[in-house]
Amino acid sequence: MRNGGRIAAAIDVLSDVLTRHQPVKSAARDWGKRARYAGSKDRAWVSGLVLDALRKKNSIAHAMGDDSPRALILGALAHAWGWNIREIDDAMDEEHAPSKLTLEERERLVMAPDPTAPPHVQGDFPDWMAPNLARVFGEEAVVEAQAMAVRADVDLRVNTLKTDAEKAAAPLKSAKAEPSGLLRNAYHIPARDPSQREASLESIPAYSKGWVEVQDAGSQIAAAAANAQPGQQVLDYCAGGGGKTLALAAQMAGKGQIFAYDIDGRRLSALIPRLKRSGAHNVQLVHPSEPTQLSDLTGQMDLVFVDAPCTGTGTWRRRPDAKWRLKPAQLEKRMQEQTDILAGASAFVKPGGRLVYATCSFLMEEDEDRVAEFLSGHPDFTEEDAAEAAIASGLLTEEGAAMVRRFRSPTGSVRLTPRRAGTDGFFFSVLRKA
Repeated sequence: MRNGGRIAAAIDVLSDVLTRHQPVKSAARDWGKRARYAGSKDRAWVSGLVLDALRKKNSIAHAMGDDSPRALILGALAHAWGWNIREIDDAMDEEHAPSKLTLEERERLVMAPDPTAPPHVQGDFPDWMAPNLARVFGEEAVVEAQAMAVRADVDLRVNTLKTDAEKAAAPLKSAKAEPSGLLRNAYHIPARDPSQREASLESIPAYSKGWVEVQDAGSQIAAAAANAQPGQQVLDYCAGGGGKTLALAAQMAGKGQIFAYDIDGRRLSALIPRLKRSGAHNVQLVHPSEPTQLSDLTGQMDLVFVDAPCTGTGTWRRRPDAKWRLKPAQLEKRMQEQTDILAGASAFVKPGGRLVYATCSFLMEEDEDRVAEFLSGHPDFTEEDAAEAAIASGLLTEEGAAMVRRFRSPTGSVRLTPRRAGTDGFFFSVLRKA
């Protein structure tokens, strides 16, 4: 496909996302089925442009004076991909391209960004969230949000149950992976040009052998704060796809027991092939259809890890379409769920044990507020220094240790963001039972 046809396809895909409220992956897959002539590079190009249009939806619409799919896609070429007006003109002259640029579109495409635009426009976030971002970031709300409107890097965790960081280096060269600056057993793959196809990590032998797992550095640091020890009894209360379950298993060197529970049995089942690939033999799945199996663990756990369901605001770089679907009612629902989950999970912590609460959200309503509410109703728990807990695991580099200390709150919790740490948005708190 030539660029003109790709631009037309991107407009079609974005139309489905915005009008039919489809996730980008679904809309792009549906287009791919209709466009059998499109190759993998074409699909990557189209998806990349749609995602960047969504990442910067507000600022592009403001610059173009129009929030239609056509305006957003054309604006993304200029304001996200850096195309000049001649490049866009040439593409629009090609066969299968959309109609040629109008005079107003041409004028809008060459205008500089408006420094007087409202914060939700400059920062590309829903306007109703302006008070939420101002509360957590203050005067830095716009620049923090802007860092969430770019393409995300890829992080890999080395599975120390099978290899070490040094041995994993050579097999990861083909993916252009670099040692992580924050974690000792991790690698980092910088984000590629958005028009280029991402390398398939599944095709790398090191991945199929279970030597590495894809896991954001922020998620790895949150797991490090658990500092699980060999021989302990651990419950991953919201295991989901199992990324943190596997990280905890590696910390424990296969000794002790990890119970992985999730209220969604289908998500828990997806963990089975990952467990086989990882070589973790001390993980026991606790299915929601067997409540007695879970209740038997009451008051027995050295560590309970709660990666709570949340709005996912910390993952906006990867899922920009979700940013625009988020509504106040969904936030309220998540807050109630988090309250209930924290209370439920605490029952499994034995005296002297720890409860780690984490979210992939930067909202204080889902983070500090939930911890404070929990502590007010559970005086037998106290908050500890989460930064020092992560450092004590031995998994952080000197740079990583300095970073978590820098972003430790007065109460001891830690918040990471793309701007602060180059990670997804993550919050974690460590609570100790008397």
